[in-house]
Amino acid sequence: MGSQEHGQVQRWQDRWWAVGLLVLVVWVGIRLAFDGWSGWPGILVGGLLYAGFMTWFVMRRRRRDARAVGTDAARVPELERRIAKNGELPADPAEQAAMIRLIRRREEKLRRNRWWAFPLLALIFFGTPVFWFAAGNVGAGLWGLAFGAAFLGWMVWFNRRFVRRMAAMRQRIEGVGTEGVRVEGAHVEGARIEGVEGGGGRSVGGAEGVAHGAR
Repeated sequence: MGSQEHGQVQRWQDRWWAVGLLVLVVWVGIRLAFDGWSGWPGILVGGLLYAGFMTWFVMRRRRRDARAVGTDAARVPELERRIAKNGELPADPAEQAAMIRLIRRREEKLRRNRWWAFPLLALIFFGTPVFWFAAGNVGAGLWGLAFGAAFLGWMVWFNRRFVRRMAAMRQRIEGVGTEGVRVEGAHVEGARIEGVEGGGGRSVGGAEGVAHGAR
């Protein structure tokens, strides 16, 4: 179920080099804002290493998700976007099934990781400024606290919204699937009922005809 099979072209933002470039720009920008331009060579080298690691991690997660839900790795970002926006349902029933499996996979991971992920992020974002304060860099410490509070607030808001939209998308797809099954079942049951009634009617009619003829 590749992107080309569905007539869709992968967005450039979803390609591995775009992911790495975005991580590099964000990393270098944040480090330069905190440390200044004096240490830009080390910041750039560290950014390249971090961007390489994050690109490998994101691509690896996509491949695992694709194998788990039965789609192509290039389709995973598009499915995630549709889930996050509660957007248009895929026209292909097989892709709808893949989206349902992806939603359930995300929901399971959120339930499993919720107890440690946010506390760890809070420790990182609020613990790092403590070292800056201890080193006498009050400005960097204040910037770190502000950034950590804003980022964690955004993470909580995004996580809650994503959970709601996953549930809404799953209900929409399952509703469409259930409705289709009901309709098909109704046709099947109706055909059986009509066949039985028709056969019964013909038998009864034949019996009545014999009876009338006998009279």
